Amino acid sequence: MITLSRRVEAELSAALAPLDLTVARLGLLGHINGVPGASFSELARMSGTSVQSVHTAVKSLVAAGLVQDRTARAGSASAIELTEAGTQLLGEARKVVTQVDTQLFGPEADPIQRRVGAAIVAAFTGASPP
Repeated sequence: MITLSRRVEAELSAALAPLDLTVARLGLLGHINGVPGASFSELARMSGTSVQSVHTAVKSLVAAGLVQDRTARAGSASAIELTEAGTQLLGEARKVVTQVDTQLFGPEADPIQRRVGAAIVAAFTGASPP
């Protein structure tokens, strides 16, 4: 399982690199998209990281024009959301994730690897593995 997860992360990292994304940045964009107006504290909880780390990451996403903080005032709760460019990049990243998923778990992938992938999906969706 650990070897497979490392392979997935390596393949995904390589595929996201041309978009200037890492797996962590993609995850953060996904959280921001999923909870528009999220605060730094909420993003830290969702990401399993510190508020300070989220501040640093969001600052770089703001500089790249991918997210904005609608409040951005000292003492006010932040309301972080994707910009149009962030939404577009997230859409492109989803295509990359789909390609990596197909490569690693699609019909042409190793049968054992496909079964492991199906079992993981089943565990999170409640479906019966094929």
